Amino acid sequence: MKVLVVGSGGREHALCWKIRSSPLVQEVLCAPGNAGTAEVARNVPIKATDVAGLLELAAREKIDLVVIGPEEPLCLGLGDKLRAAGVLVFGPDASAARLEGSKAFAKEFLVRHHIPTAQFRRFDRSGLAKTYLESCTQWPQVIKASGLAGGKGVSIVRDAREGCVLIDALMEQRSLGEAGNEVVIEEFLEGEEVSVLAITDGEALLILDPVMDHKQVGDGDVGPNTGGMGVCSPVSLLSRRVMRQIEQHVLVATLHGMRRDELSFRGVLFVGLMLTESGPRVLEYNCRFGDPEAQALMRRMKSDLVPFLVATAQGKLADMPEGPEWDPRVCIGVVGAAEGYPGKVRKGDGILGLEEAGKVPEVVVFHGGTRFAPTLKKEVVTDGGRVVCVTALGKDVEEARRSAYAGFDKLTWDGRFCRRDIGHRHLTRKPAGAPEPQRRPPSR
Repeated sequence: MKVLVVGSGGREHALCWKIRSSPLVQEVLCAPGNAGTAEVARNVPIKATDVAGLLELAAREKIDLVVIGPEEPLCLGLGDKLRAAGVLVFGPDASAARLEGSKAFAKEFLVRHHIPTAQFRRFDRSGLAKTYLESCTQWPQVIKASGLAGGKGVSIVRDAREGCVLIDALMEQRSLGEAGNEVVIEEFLEGEEVSVLAITDGEALLILDPVMDHKQVGDGDVGPNTGGMGVCSPVSLLSRRVMRQIEQHVLVATLHGMRRDELSFRGVLFVGLMLTESGPRVLEYNCRFGDPEAQALMRRMKSDLVPFLVATAQGKLADMPEGPEWDPRVCIGVVGAAEGYPGKVRKGDGILGLEEAGKVPEVVVFHGGTRFAPTLKKEVVTDGGRVVCVTALGKDVEEARRSAYAGFDKLTWDGRFCRRDIGHRHLTRKPAGAPEPQRRPPSR
């Protein structure tokens, strides 16, 4: 097979790395890719949002399967157009990708289909949003830019003044561009946040091992939200009882809802959840593998990923005889970021120590924001906010953490930083009481 992976981040490097290991795959292409994907795939300089260019590439290269990594091309309808051209695609149609592309759409979907989530209001005018905030009696409140914001559009505000300043920034000053045309204001939920991903073709579910992301930029979960500063898997917080609740009340209910709303989904359904005292509550949907969640999942998945991707794209996931086998060890992923992240970042700084980091036992470094400098020596330089994700496997949390940070500390570039507390809580060697991943059609 010839497989095209669309995207240029750490998620795409991890997917290329895993797909390339399959005996079914002859060649992997990545568009546009980064310095890391170049080690395991053939990079093609076509942007992930260049739908016409990607259609032409798939036809010219006779691609057998396209795996779409980022959310933006999904929302632009890349999956729809490739399928219309007769290409197998792992990734939902644009109609289903709205679950990620519009938080307002997702919240109304959740309410319509009785899926547990936080109470909310949506606003497309800043004045109405500020009036609502000034009437609130319970604090804090959560304000979300409704559109795509790269994981940076969610803020917790402590009072009306702080909230009104944020509304002005999002809706008047356009700090996140069109993502802030509409906002969602919702109640603040207390608990632990986890992510559960499931591969689905719209009929069957294959629940993957859960993961825990670390969203805020600073140690101790302080500072602004980011696309993710680190990840750990598996997650000890999820008992069998809680996993059954998530499966039935969230995942299966979501599939039922998508079928009733005629949303075509063949890809990964990513659900961000808050584990509250009243049970799991949905925080958000994503319609693709997460970043850095994918890096941990690809490290721990022992089975060949490609048959699951193909079966999903063909609508034949229920025909798979069993789910993937998982490495029982813990995976820790530490994101190394560029100076200024999650704001305006420096680019073009040389990265040293990549080879040395890769020699640390059980460490694999996945590139995110990297590229080759225009020199004959192929020097790798920074090219984004989240530069690398250093992953490590260990028999327990501490062993995995030691290896991941040992690998990270081999790397140097000007302005680099990371969180030093990734995986320090809530993990044991295996999920406490969590069930084996399951594949089943939704209840009728």
